[in-house]
Amino acid sequence: MSVTALHSAATGLTALSTELDVIANNLANLNTTGFKGSRANFQDLLYIEKKQAGVENLNGDQRPMGLYVGLGTQVSGTQKNFENGPAEATGRSLDVMIEDAGFLQVRIEPDRGPDGIGYTRAGNLTINGLGQLVLATDQGRVIEPPITIPEEAEKISITPDGQVLVSLPGGQVDNVGQFELATFINPAGLKEIGENLFVRTDASGDAITGAPASDNRGAIRQGFLEGSNVEPVRELVHLIKSQRAFELNGQVVRAADEALQQINQLRRG
Repeated sequence: MSVTALHSAATGLTALSTELDVIANNLANLNTTGFKGSRANFQDLLYIEKKQAGVENLNGDQRPMGLYVGLGTQVSGTQKNFENGPAEATGRSLDVMIEDAGFLQVRIEPDRGPDGIGYTRAGNLTINGLGQLVLATDQGRVIEPPITIPEEAEKISITPDGQVLVSLPGGQVDNVGQFELATFINPAGLKEIGENLFVRTDASGDAITGAPASDNRGAIRQGFLEGSNVEPVRELVHLIKSQRAFELNGQVVRAADEALQQINQLRRG
C-alpha cells in the first residue's frame, strides 16, 4: 500500500539527511590538520513477507521466488577513513607528522575519556609556560608522556624514532624526552570528542603504546604536518548523488500521498 511507500521514503529522507550532515562535516574540515574523513554506511530495514519462496502448489511445483516488500533504510554507522593525509612542509621544528599508523597521546579531563588520555593525529605542537610540549590549540593539551624543553635550548631536533634532542649553549646536546605512539586493533571503533581528539572504547580495544618506527608504528617526520585526508572532488560527487537521491525520495512521498488521496476519493464515491 501507499502507506508502506510513505514510510520507506521517509526513512530514505532521514538517512540521506544524516549522510548530508556527514559530507558537510568532511568538507568543513578540509583544512583541519590530521582530520580523517567519514562516510555514512547504509543498511536496509525489515521486509514484509507476502509470499514465501519454495512453497509447493497443488501440482507439487515449488514457487521459485518469494514476494518481499522492504520497509526502507537507515544509517548503520559512520566509518572513519584512516588513510594518511598529504604531507605539508612547514619547516617549523615543533611540527611533527606521523608517517604511518599511530596516534600522539595527550592529557584530557578524566570525565571525557578512559584513563584521561586522548589520541590525535594532529602534530602542530608548541611549548607552554612550563616548557612542556602541548598541542597548539585553545586548550593546550599536554603531550603524554610529558616532554619538557629547557629554557636555554637553542635548537630542537626530533628523530624518526621519537627522541627529542635539544642543543644547549656550549655545544652540549641533551635527550629531554621520547614520543610514544598508540595504535589500536580497531581504530574505527575510537570515539570522536572534538578538538581533533579520539578516546578509546571497548570496540577499539586498548591502546598499544611504543616508540615510533617500531612494531608497525609510523616514524616521526619533523617540520611537516599531516593534512586532512578528505578529497574534495569525491565529497562533491557524493554530495550530488545524495541530493539526487533525496529528491527522488521526495517524489516518492508526493506520489504516495497522491495515491492515498485517490483511494480516499474512491471510498467517498
